[in-house]
Amino acid sequence: MAEDLKKMYRTIVSDHFPSQMEISFVEGGSRQTLFYEKVLWTIHQEQKGLRYGENPGQEAALYKLTNGNLVLGEIQTIQPGHHLVSDIELLQSGKHPGKTNLTDADNALNILRYFTDRPTAIIVKHNNPCGVARADSLEQAYGNANLADRVAAFGGCIALNQAVDAATAEAITAQYAEVVVAPDFEAGVMDIFARKPNLRVIRIGNIDRLQSFVGQRCVEFKNLIDGGIIAQWSFVPLTRRKQDLKPAQCEHKGETYAVRRQPTEAEYRDLLFGWLVEAGVTSNSVIYVKDETTVGIGTGEQDRVGVAQIARDKAYRKLADRYCFTDFGIPYNDLRDAVKKAAVDARVAEERGGLPGAAMVSDAFFPFRDGVDVGLREGVRAVIQPGGSTNDYQSIEACNEVDATMVFTGQRSFKH
Repeated sequence: MAEDLKKMYRTIVSDHFPSQMEISFVEGGSRQTLFYEKVLWTIHQEQKGLRYGENPGQEAALYKLTNGNLVLGEIQTIQPGHHLVSDIELLQSGKHPGKTNLTDADNALNILRYFTDRPTAIIVKHNNPCGVARADSLEQAYGNANLADRVAAFGGCIALNQAVDAATAEAITAQYAEVVVAPDFEAGVMDIFARKPNLRVIRIGNIDRLQSFVGQRCVEFKNLIDGGIIAQWSFVPLTRRKQDLKPAQCEHKGETYAVRRQPTEAEYRDLLFGWLVEAGVTSNSVIYVKDETTVGIGTGEQDRVGVAQIARDKAYRKLADRYCFTDFGIPYNDLRDAVKKAAVDARVAEERGGLPGAAMVSDAFFPFRDGVDVGLREGVRAVIQPGGSTNDYQSIEACNEVDATMVFTGQRSFKH
């Protein structure tokens, strides 16, 4: 029985999707058509498309835009030929990609496009980042991103914004990953990756032009259960620079409430870093960031105070696992020595999950101060959120009580 279940994941579905697809938008006598072609790869001398969809047994196909241009109002789609994920080059594939591999890679690049000036690593799992970090070297960035949530990073998609060097490749192969995406790979790196024959190594040359995708939109489709379709323009974060942020201020019952302290330069870096990472996190979400590394990521929760608590609790758990792994070489959940475990717990409790001095990022406003209080009680001293709640004054007061700062973006960042 167990072997039959394992076969499910080894079975490759031959899809019956056609080689071409057209989508037309018609208004009166005017027609705008987008033309797509199905993407195939040569694997073991055979032409193959996606391995399967979200689950084994679901047929799926990847199409890339080859012609046409949609213009609605003053917004237009990314031009044909400007491909990223749909033009992937498989360098190593014991297994060719399935839908989830490509959607994870796509969301990693969705975030990575905002970080091109310094080495950056993003690890995505189930279409959400579990670790994101910037550093002075690619190896350090990957190491920080991996240790931010080593447990969730297991079997994840790793996206890097620079050519992979040998040191980074060695660090990656020391763990289990499904996919590595990078603009290029230095000499000898593919020999290192060959130790993991089922690792999907993907080169996307256009990563070095990722910044050109900042501010660009594509039309997104969401299919409903009855075959209906919702179409929308993709989200573009408008707040990408320090000068785009507004110090938190509001009016309530004729009184002006304003945050007293402006962010420091280090806080601005973390606030902007966190806000741009937030664009790739499933809402309702709250994340914590420190030194341009994610500390705790809470995703897809139904209430804002709840997701703030989940992200806080994850920060504690992930830090405990990090210390356990770096000090004793084993995961926290496998540590049986009560004395050592108590020492790790005490250290994490004393450091409050690494949250003191961190930035708190929320993709929508805090309806009450209880959400922001979750972070402030742990030592968070900088908050970024859209603002616009009738109770913004409560969150401003909460920050002023502990000499924390808060900025508004004026834009919600939901991702469903």
